[in-house]
Amino acid sequence: MITLGVVIVIALALLGAPLFAVVLGGAMLGFYSNEIDLAVVAIELYRLSDTPLLVALPLFTFSGYLLSESNTSKRLVDLMQALVGWMPSGLALVGFVACAVFTALTGASGVTIVALGALLLPALTNSGYSEKFSLGLVTASGSLGLLLVPSVPLILYGIVAQQLDVGEPFTIQDLFIAGVLPALLMIVLLTLYSLWLHRGGVIPRIPFSWGNLRSALWAARWELPLPIVVLGGIYGGLFAVSEAAAMTALYVLFAEVVLYREISFKKLPSVMVDSMVMVGGILLILGVALAFTNYLVDAEIPQRLFEFTQEHIKSTITFLILLNIMLLVLGAVLDIFSALVILVPLILPMAVGYGVHPVHLGIIFLANMQIGYFTPPIGMNLFIASYRFKKPILMLYSAAFPFMLVLLVALMIITYVPALSLAPVEWLKGSP
Repeated sequence: MITLGVVIVIALALLGAPLFAVVLGGAMLGFYSNEIDLAVVAIELYRLSDTPLLVALPLFTFSGYLLSESNTSKRLVDLMQALVGWMPSGLALVGFVACAVFTALTGASGVTIVALGALLLPALTNSGYSEKFSLGLVTASGSLGLLLVPSVPLILYGIVAQQLDVGEPFTIQDLFIAGVLPALLMIVLLTLYSLWLHRGGVIPRIPFSWGNLRSALWAARWELPLPIVVLGGIYGGLFAVSEAAAMTALYVLFAEVVLYREISFKKLPSVMVDSMVMVGGILLILGVALAFTNYLVDAEIPQRLFEFTQEHIKSTITFLILLNIMLLVLGAVLDIFSALVILVPLILPMAVGYGVHPVHLGIIFLANMQIGYFTPPIGMNLFIASYRFKKPILMLYSAAFPFMLVLLVALMIITYVPALSLAPVEWLKGSP
């Protein structure tokens, strides 16, 4: 009977059944095989609804959808161009920073390529950058920002990891702080690569103009306070993460609907529906995944995996190398939300056993997922960019590959220099 159940679950997965159905089937089969009442699945779903931080997910997601439906992307690019466009490779830096900020706010890599691609690609090519470089920049930068507040995947990692209760305790704020320097490292290395590639001053600079800066600042005047609302509220201790999410949603709603008037009251319900459909999918997968995690813990599967790996892998460095390889491969196959709820319960106990801090693991995990978005042959960004810009997929492979190599260097530094992620957290905790 159990064997037949396993065959059915595997067959459903191969036939393309929804992920939540496959995970739920695996969880129910595991509990049934251990003679545990299947009501435990419903209990896990209810336990999920009782998680205080969970309210941050729909609120930040709704805020991101509002921003993506408005002209925020254009105002962001104009502001970055006015600020740093005069620097060598300034427009490339504009692209990196704008994509990182927009991805952090919207939480969806594909949205960044679609929203910013139409602005950045013509601007880059018209400024003298090659088409290949410009395509690679937009494709690779579409996933920058997953490590920056208020990234939804960062919050989701925190929720899943905290449910496991292994390793040193941490807060979502710790994750937000830990992601800042690694994200900056990625942007800096990408900028240095752009400077090296265009050495010799072959790309004309955009002259700095106080008039352009004032115009850009005025155009973005209602969105500029947003980082202060989120970052200042969280880091200043004024808001919990869930409260900051509520303030963000309220502020963005008021700014885009009332002040900018770019989203009409008539269109608002459709934006709400679209955002909540995405949230519903995330919560459904998360709920059944937590039930499956409960079974894995009861069956001591993470412990057995750790014992197995410890028998064959003695070094923490070797473990992290293999972990990065596995995450890069899975990051190109799975969407980030599925990867988080399925893999974190398996990986976190093993990583803690090797002395890896849960916060550091979260940054490593999301940095890998970020690169996996455009890792050939099936990284999601590659296909979105190919469709968006009407370019052959092989051309996108070639264009994105140098950027992937640069980010792999950043990944190695992030992985093997844990202080890059953990030192700011410890410093802020130790400061009065």
